[in-house]
Amino acid sequence: MAKNRKPEGEMSFLDHLEELRWVLVRSAAAVIIMAVVSYFFADYIFSEIIFGPTDPSFITYRFFCEASHYVGFADSICITELNFIIQNTEMEGQVNIFVWICITTGFILAFPYILWQLWKFISPALHEKEKKGAKLFISISSILFFLGVLFGYFVIVPMSVNFLATFSISSIVKNQFSIDSYVSMVKTAVIASGLYFELPIIIYFLTKLGLVGPAFLRKYRKWGIVIILIIAAIVTPPDVVSQITVAVPMMLIYEGCIWISSVVEKNKKRNEQIS
Repeated sequence: MAKNRKPEGEMSFLDHLEELRWVLVRSAAAVIIMAVVSYFFADYIFSEIIFGPTDPSFITYRFFCEASHYVGFADSICITELNFIIQNTEMEGQVNIFVWICITTGFILAFPYILWQLWKFISPALHEKEKKGAKLFISISSILFFLGVLFGYFVIVPMSVNFLATFSISSIVKNQFSIDSYVSMVKTAVIASGLYFELPIIIYFLTKLGLVGPAFLRKYRKWGIVIILIIAAIVTPPDVVSQITVAVPMMLIYEGCIWISSVVEKNKKRNEQIS
C-alpha cells in the first residue's frame, strides 16, 4: 500500500510504479468526486459557461466593442449577432457531452489536488530545502493553471466562436455546428491554455534536471514567436487587435520561462561553487 512507503534509498523500480499507481488512483478519484459535484450545477455550467460565448452580449464581446469605441474604431469590431445553430445529430450525443463536461470540470477543480499528489511523488528525489516549497509550488502552479483556463475561456474561445461563426465561403452555406464540435473546441481551448500557462513550472524543473537552459530557449525564441503568431492567427478573427490580444500573453510567458531558466541555472552554478 502507498501508506507503507519505504525510504527513498530502499525503493525499487516496482515500488516506484506502485507509488505512481496510487497517485493516479487518488487523482482519478478526486476528478470523479469533483465531477459528481459539478453534476449538481450542470444547468448553470451549460447555460452560463459552456454556451455563454454564443451570446453577443458575452463580456468579451462587450469589452472589445467598448475598446473599439475608445480607440476610435467605432463599431468595427462590435458583435451584434452570431448567426449559427448548435445542433445534436447523434442519439446519445447530449448524454456523452454531459458526462465529458462534468469530467472536464472535475479535472479543472481537482487540479490543485493532482498537483499535490504529483509533488508527494517527486519530493523524495528533491533536497530538503526544495521539499519545503510544496505550498509555494502548488499555489503558483494552481494560479497559473486557473489563469490559463480563464484566458482560454474569456479570450480564445469567444474569438474562435466569433471567427468560425461569421466565416463563410458562400451565402448559400449556413453554419450549423454539431454540439460535439462546439464543446470539443471549448474544452480544447480551455485545457490547452491552462496547461500552456504551466510552461514556467515545467521549464523550472527541466532546467534543474539540466535538460533545458536559457541558452536553448533564447536560441529557439524566433521559432517560438512564429508558432505563437500562427496559433494567434488561427484562433482569432483576421484583425490585428485580436491577434495581439492572444499573442502578447503567450509571448510574455515564453520570456518568463527564459528568465526562470536563467535564475535556476545561476543558482545551480552558485551552489556548485559553494560545495
